[in-house]
Amino acid sequence: MTDIVYADEFKDRYKELPLTTQKKAERREPIFRKSPFHPSLRTEKLKPKEKEYWSFRIDKDYRVLFRFTGDSTVIFLT
Repeated sequence: MTDIVYADEFKDRYKELPLTTQKKAERREPIFRKSPFHPSLRTEKLKPKEKEYWSFRIDKDYRVLFRFTGDSTVIFLT
């Protein structure tokens, strides 16, 4: 299972999201914790590839930007 650390920017931006989007994100988080590359999340590595930034989709308009920080830990950046 993946441990998640939340950056301050992530916390601030999350509060600004519409409530319906927050609910969608809350449904996606357990899926991500269990399997960060689950097909429904559409996880992708972002460019430039050497920066090691990844994202997964909340819906067609929103995604979570994150970075792996250890074997089972990620930080949600924004």
